[in-house]
Amino acid sequence: MAAVRISSRSGLPSLLLYLGIGIAMGQDGIFDVKFDNAELTQVIGYAALVVILAEGGLGTKWKEVKPALPAAAVLSTVGVGISVGVTASAAHYLVGLDWRQALIIGAVVSSTDAAAVFSVLRKVPLPSRITGVLEAESGFNDAPVVILVVAFSTVGPVEHWYVLVGEIALELAIGAAIGLTVGWLGAFGLRHVALPASGLYPIAVMAIAVSAYAAGAMVHGSGFLAVYLAAMVLGNSKLPHWPATRGFADGLGWMAQIGMFVLLGLLVTPHDLIADFWPAVVVGLVLTAVARPLSVFISLAPFRLPHREKALMSWAGLRGAVPIILATIPMVSGIEGSTRVFNIVFVLVIVYTLIQGPTLPWLAKALKISDDPSETADLGIESAPLERLRGHLLSVAVPGSSRMHGVEVAELRLPAGAAVTLVVRDDKSFVPAPSTVLRRGDELLVVATDPVRDATEARLRAVGEGGKLAGWLGTGGAGRPGQDPADTPHLLRLAKKLGRGGEDRPRDKAGARRGGH
Repeated sequence: MAAVRISSRSGLPSLLLYLGIGIAMGQDGIFDVKFDNAELTQVIGYAALVVILAEGGLGTKWKEVKPALPAAAVLSTVGVGISVGVTASAAHYLVGLDWRQALIIGAVVSSTDAAAVFSVLRKVPLPSRITGVLEAESGFNDAPVVILVVAFSTVGPVEHWYVLVGEIALELAIGAAIGLTVGWLGAFGLRHVALPASGLYPIAVMAIAVSAYAAGAMVHGSGFLAVYLAAMVLGNSKLPHWPATRGFADGLGWMAQIGMFVLLGLLVTPHDLIADFWPAVVVGLVLTAVARPLSVFISLAPFRLPHREKALMSWAGLRGAVPIILATIPMVSGIEGSTRVFNIVFVLVIVYTLIQGPTLPWLAKALKISDDPSETADLGIESAPLERLRGHLLSVAVPGSSRMHGVEVAELRLPAGAAVTLVVRDDKSFVPAPSTVLRRGDELLVVATDPVRDATEARLRAVGEGGKLAGWLGTGGAGRPGQDPADTPHLLRLAKKLGRGGEDRPRDKAGARRGGH
């Protein structure tokens, strides 16, 4: 995992390091391994891409993506069309490729890579409206791009544009329907059928997501869109043992990326890249400086986003493994000049990732686009079912910016049938008293009976967002038992005097509030 640590410190996507390992092992490298099986690379690349999309969907928060769906949908369809047209024109007129090769390159490099984008932006938190668009776009635009590349790589005349548009729309609709259906059925089953071991839940979630791809591909729909949407539904369904499932999916995603990048590095022949270096630089320059900004500004024009946010999205169009995998499709199909297309795409991805990756955090800071550090972080809650007792164990992690800090256990006002049984603080655990004040970094073990499980989790999240006055201030969650709605204006005025969550109240040296309830 040394490559992971190096990429984390340098700000470069680990893609480049794993590609370098593959190149060093392959032809012209240290071990001089001969590998030229493009068909096997494509099959393995597709399988890895399914796992990567599933992991990305599981980590997508619906509340962040929902407002961004219209913009992401337009950007991943209309924006892809604009990018393909501009980039293909540059490849034809400036580099001298024929139209088929130019269209293949234009389509291949029009797919963005979420893993590459967020690996370099992890130290610069962005507002959810930007991350939502970029994340959803990266999950959606793979599907239309694959359809275009396959169409352009088919031997014989290329179909008319309106036929391609119809096929893309139909396959996307089928894939979306299957993905949402499989995701909902899978989540319903996992919530109502107790598996014999907790370790089976992560495997079951990934199996359901992969089955969505298979179902979509079997009925000639977009399997890539199906797996992404199914995983997104599963990831937002409050499944048992969720942190363990998320960690398992993240590990699988890393394994898929490592294997795929090393294999792609083995496939390339370094000395063949020299002749295609400058053509790749020219095509990449047009893509980065013209095609991507045009696609972003034109596609997002109806959504009235600030120009500086559009500028960041334009620069954040990083290319990663997906374009290199798609560049093997014309090689497998036997298209004339497909090896040169692969080489141009390979060089383009490496050169412009080296340029864009390290400069993305700098650009975000220069444009003054960063998330509000005071925004409340979401609580991490893991649910483990207790079938014999008809209850649940909720493991709650209190993040640094949570307004649960400073709230007493009794002030959580959990529903009847739920209680905080254990608190872990500074690696020491203790049974809390009703007057115990919760702090940042605490981990709570909450026991809830089955009927109040959802209400308990909703109440915990509400206190995390709004403090002990969450129910009174309009934040989700149960309010004070027996509260009269007519008291609300008075309580709002009282809340303003006290300060949200009691943060402005004086504390003694031990950290507990003076006075209290």
